[in-house]
Amino acid sequence: MRLCVRCAQHERTCCQGTEVLVTDGDIARIAAYTGRHDFWEFRRPADPWYLTPQPADPNWLLYTARADGTRPVLKHQASGDCVFLTAQGCSLPLTVRPLVCRLYPYDYTERGITGTVPGCPLYLLEEGEDLFTALGMRLEEAQQWRRQLYQELRRGRVWRENRHHLRSAAGVPRRRLQRRRNGGVRPARDHRSPGSDAAAAGM
Repeated sequence: MRLCVRCAQHERTCCQGTEVLVTDGDIARIAAYTGRHDFWEFRRPADPWYLTPQPADPNWLLYTARADGTRPVLKHQASGDCVFLTAQGCSLPLTVRPLVCRLYPYDYTERGITGTVPGCPLYLLEEGEDLFTALGMRLEEAQQWRRQLYQELRRGRVWRENRHHLRSAAGVPRRRLQRRRNGGVRPARDHRSPGSDAAAAGM
């Protein structure tokens, strides 16, 4: 029995009451699979931790939060559960789930995977079983998903909007700004999503 199933039988899971960040790519993949477009929204997190600067990943907030503090996230059911959580678990196949969900409980920054975040019930591991074997996860897949996550964030609507605000505040001339836009300027390379973002990573 997978650890996620064991977890659901004993306590609230990472799919319940957490904030699941979605990239533009996540939104497109989920919409193509479900035929729906009403499953996400821009919402300001109740927990201010989500809007706290991440020294180890300095671009994270620029990639994920608009100037008003709202972030693109999956909607909740009335219970607070993820909109795609059912009695049988997540209704999305692994290849369609948000990238932060696929990555949990790995911890990461724009530079790479840095370890794990707390949250999974280690006390439910069977004797001799390690966490990622119990979750059916491989480091090679996680590394690929992390690269994909940051690629999509760097191309996403939130970063484009924040980049425009930053340049306007810095007084970048309009003509120069347009030229840079056409050139596809990228930010400096250098987090990982908040612990609960990862947690929201319903496996």
